[in-house]
Amino acid sequence: MAISLSVVLLLAVILVVLFRGGSLKPGPAIVAILFGFFLASSGMAPSINRFLNSIAESINSIRF
Repeated sequence: MAISLSVVLLLAVILVVLFRGGSLKPGPAIVAILFGFFLASSGMAPSINRFLNSIAESINSIRF
């Protein structure tokens, strides 16, 4: 669950930066939020979650 929370916080920060910078207007921002909300409740949610977890694990395994 920690990975999911981190992704949510990262996307929230990006959304706020885009909104404040004028790159994202309120209408499209609401549509993007609703799209994410409804996508999370669809049948694709487990597949998306597994994909994002595998990316996070791959990044975590990289040694600098």
